[in-house]
Amino acid sequence: MQDRELTHIDPLGRARMVDVSPKEPSHRRALARSRVYMSPETTSLVAKGAVNKGDVISVARVAGIQAAKSTSGLLPLCHTVLIGAITISFDLKDDYIEVEATVDSVGRTGVEMEALTACSVASLTIYDMCKSVDRNIVIGEIALWEKTGGARGPYRREKDVQQSGDRSSVVSEQGRSNPGAE
Repeated sequence: MQDRELTHIDPLGRARMVDVSPKEPSHRRALARSRVYMSPETTSLVAKGAVNKGDVISVARVAGIQAAKSTSGLLPLCHTVLIGAITISFDLKDDYIEVEATVDSVGRTGVEMEALTACSVASLTIYDMCKSVDRNIVIGEIALWEKTGGARGPYRREKDVQQSGDRSSVVSEQGRSNPGAE
């Protein structure tokens, strides 16, 4: 494990907001993904637009966008970020829907939390809209897949996240394998 300090803890062990004001603004991008597992019948209803609550994909997209914009209000030590663009996309498979959120900004801090929040809330929205027809829905594999910008350079996950918690697929900044990463 790399020798790094926790940035949101002061010398006395108290939570603090990190001072990003000395940093130079740069273009930041983050991409996160999640999966919403459901029965093939439920996925088919979503694809046909036949869920009683309405158009699941459209509502989930708007919910994800709204959530990304609200991230600093949900996470107490997360900076408010001026977001330049948010894209939420969906890939319907036989027994799951993959949600992908990309967030772009020019600023002094990254947008990983905004992308992860967008994915999470879009997934929760899918769950909420489909729960009346499928009580076995599972949300999983919420993970950061890519980030660019900032002093530490790009990050890219190379493999699927394992539901079992297997962290052998985690890749650190600069693309080096880091099995013990947190």
